[in-house]
Amino acid sequence: MLASGAVALLVLAPLLALAWTAAQGSDGLWSHLAAYVLPRAGLNTLLLLAGVGTLCALLGTGSAWLVTAYDFPGRGALSWALLLPLAMPTYIIAYAYLDLLHPLGPVQTALRGVLGIASPRDFRLPDIRSLAGCILLLGFVLYPYVYLTTRALFLTQAGSLLEAARSLGVTQAGLFRRVALPLARPAIAIGMALALLEALNDIGASEFLGVQTLTVAVYTTWVTRSDLPGAAQIALGMLVLVLLLVVLERYGRRRQRYATAQRPRPMAPRRLRGAAAACALALGLLPVALGFLLPAAYLLHASLARLRSHGVSPQLLDSAGNTVWVATLATLATVLAGLVVAWALRLAQARRRPGLAAASLRVASLGYAVPGTVLALGLLLPLSVFDVGAGTVLRAFGGEPRMLLMGSVAALVIAYMLRFLAISAGSTEAGLARVPASLDQAARSLGEGSGGMLRRVHLPLLRPALAAGALLVFVDAMKELPATLMLRPVNFETLATWLYADAARGAYEDGAIAALLIVLAGLLPVLLLARSGVAHGRMAAPGGEDANP
Repeated sequence: MLASGAVALLVLAPLLALAWTAAQGSDGLWSHLAAYVLPRAGLNTLLLLAGVGTLCALLGTGSAWLVTAYDFPGRGALSWALLLPLAMPTYIIAYAYLDLLHPLGPVQTALRGVLGIASPRDFRLPDIRSLAGCILLLGFVLYPYVYLTTRALFLTQAGSLLEAARSLGVTQAGLFRRVALPLARPAIAIGMALALLEALNDIGASEFLGVQTLTVAVYTTWVTRSDLPGAAQIALGMLVLVLLLVVLERYGRRRQRYATAQRPRPMAPRRLRGAAAACALALGLLPVALGFLLPAAYLLHASLARLRSHGVSPQLLDSAGNTVWVATLATLATVLAGLVVAWALRLAQARRRPGLAAASLRVASLGYAVPGTVLALGLLLPLSVFDVGAGTVLRAFGGEPRMLLMGSVAALVIAYMLRFLAISAGSTEAGLARVPASLDQAARSLGEGSGGMLRRVHLPLLRPALAAGALLVFVDAMKELPATLMLRPVNFETLATWLYADAARGAYEDGAIAALLIVLAGLLPVLLLARSGVAHGRMAAPGGEDANP
């Protein structure tokens, strides 16, 4: 229980430090920020969230309805292919499209060839470096959050209600508008909240596309202007936005429970043939093509070209090694911390005193909602205080004081652990919930203490849950950019920061291999999700509604 409380305090420390730092004042720079930075950054952030939320709701709900309510050739493969954009980090899709849609890039060059126009001055598409371009790109990679939650609801809840509506003469369009859409509102709210938190956390895509958001403002205020209190004050404003998104998610699912006298069952999809089936397949493939296939094909092509001409850079190999090394350490620390808080709750529930342990678990999960930039900024003060204290102790024993955490790999590991602890704790808690309480009682009756019961009974049963949580944490740590940019040691590059540096200096072709490696790693949890989704669909549709994986 003490260890669980310590983990919760560790999560709260950067948030408390952020408030303390913000209260120190901004040395006269705040007036400049308030006059020239914040109005534009705040407006851009609100417009970005509104646009991304709308696009994600349209694409996610529409695609979920398409593959659930209609049956056509290729529907089974499309139902999991719609998850593929989850493997594409936001900064990588921006990186890819910047080169694809460049006036001298392949898309515009091909268009001018078809139209018989020789010069880019005579014909060019609208510049992708804009707020509208940022909304489109983020929407096409973040819509799967809405798709996942909404499709799960359609598969498990909508069947009986839709059949009743059909028997009353409601048309197919009316079924969606009058029954399915109101029913899906809580699921859409949950998916939108997750997508918007990801959009708020984004720094790479916004900066590449020239959109000044609050996240970019926090980074530039600290790094460029060296104004830590000013950056902390902006970060606190972002936390208010995070709180509003959480409230929106809670409000959206306030009527999540549905009462039915019958066993929930999926809807019977309507069979499409001929041109209608082809149109449905093309419509479903459009977000997959724009959100994954096209940028992934570009990255593969650019990587092969780079390999043929220059081979693999030794610095890139070092960055890949650094990425795997720090992600592995962070995964081990995060899985251990998640096990501590989830196990403490299990023991407290057995003693019928779960209050404090449950609160610790909820607090430990806060980090996932906090943008990486804000979390990194909040960690600066606790890390500095630890280093000062450690230096005092070292000096007392005749040692040479030095920075132990600041600017070290340990700082990155701590940041990743706090950011992704919710994944590990949630996965472990779900795994423990599947272990019957009678096993605990049997173990105790045989003389096992808490440690022995965990080691000899629960850990063997928890292996799948721990492995799934570890995989998700490892991949998220590999992709993480904002906190890595702010806390990494000097001359320490990961694949994400390598790509960021290449894109920042306009050397897009050099970062293609790093981007492709990150995307390939991101495919692992997507395959895991698709596999569990297919299993879920089979359970929900015993008659074979979703029998084609």
